[in-house]
Amino acid sequence: MIITDLKIGVIGLGYVGLPIAVEFAKKFEVIGFDINESKVKTLKTYVDPSKEIETEILKASTLRYTSDILDLESCNFYVVAVPTPVDKQKIPDLTALRSASQLVGQLLKKNDYVIFESTVYPGCTEEECIPILESESELEFIRDFKVGYSPERINPGDTLRTLTKIIKVVSGCDDESLDLIAEAYSQIIEAGVFKAKSIKVAEASKVIENTQRDLNIALMNELSIIFDKLDINTKDVLEAAGTKWNFLNFYPGLVGGHCIDIDPYYLTYKAEQVGYTPEVILAGRKTNSFIPKFIVEKIVHQLLTKGKKLSECRALIKGLTFKENVSDIRNSRVFDLVNGLEHYLINTEVEDPNVDIQDLDMSFRKKLNTPNGKYDLMVLAVSHKVFLDEDIDDWSAYLKEDAIIFDVKSSHNHLRNSTDICYMSL
Repeated sequence: MIITDLKIGVIGLGYVGLPIAVEFAKKFEVIGFDINESKVKTLKTYVDPSKEIETEILKASTLRYTSDILDLESCNFYVVAVPTPVDKQKIPDLTALRSASQLVGQLLKKNDYVIFESTVYPGCTEEECIPILESESELEFIRDFKVGYSPERINPGDTLRTLTKIIKVVSGCDDESLDLIAEAYSQIIEAGVFKAKSIKVAEASKVIENTQRDLNIALMNELSIIFDKLDINTKDVLEAAGTKWNFLNFYPGLVGGHCIDIDPYYLTYKAEQVGYTPEVILAGRKTNSFIPKFIVEKIVHQLLTKGKKLSECRALIKGLTFKENVSDIRNSRVFDLVNGLEHYLINTEVEDPNVDIQDLDMSFRKKLNTPNGKYDLMVLAVSHKVFLDEDIDDWSAYLKEDAIIFDVKSSHNHLRNSTDICYMSL
């Protein structure tokens, strides 16, 4: 196969698949497939449900959308970008990945390529996906079709480090496939590509990127717990330590979403399969998972110190998404804050203009409000730009005079110097 012959089918049109499909469509004929018919209908109106790609860009694209897998029959280069979450026991849930492999396998022809982008544990592509492709297609791996792995590096909400500006790791099942896959991605990635030594190496490189970040944030979160007991402001300490040239720039906070608090479990799962318990990684996960409870307990203690009756308190949490300036609420740790406060019978509401109320469970929709009345507590949980542009003068209209402000990321750290405000942070 030569590069000019590529006809690309992208499986999964979420925050990873859609940007890839849009960029590839600038160079090749591309069909985007998603099993969610509602999403496909929305995309056909040039609206990105994840709000990451502007309507003007979608209108200008030649990308075609479908929820009918048969529309992909003429494709010869399949990119699989489906979710790979974990279940309640923190075990990798490969349901979507296996299903996508079955669908592609039914379409495979001789000389076709399949490239996986979903985050997995090292070895998953070869152990799980390729056998399914062979079984469904009745073709032989390498002889009849080629497979590669190119881990996604999409950073939702980041308007600077976009898809084309981030080096793309690529891998293939042999030298021929590696060269073609690298050439294909080179057509759209301005920053260039990096050829990994093997598929397994590429899989491992992805899963440790977020594991490393998870551990660094876990250290900051543990330090914030220690400094709280020592009555030291964490941000002040980090600013001082940050003057050293090799001090890493990380901060405490809530760790959620579909990457940082998920990917480490893919690595720990595989590690335990081969007989090793990764204590450091699991300790980091434990620390970051504890932070919502730590915040709630600090707040409750302060409310009680003020003589408040918890069942009569009203709380406003600003921000519900898993990170700033995105609309995605998957695995957001803010839900843990809400549940934690309500465990203490505190009447809790949430404000987030980025969230589509239709994405919430019916039981949670009534909590999503604009500020009304007076609140005993305000938690700045997610530092959306709209919230960073606000200050105490904006908040005073709906905060009681003795209200508590808990600023998770210390984005308004200057307020702690005020004698009129009870300001708290990690």
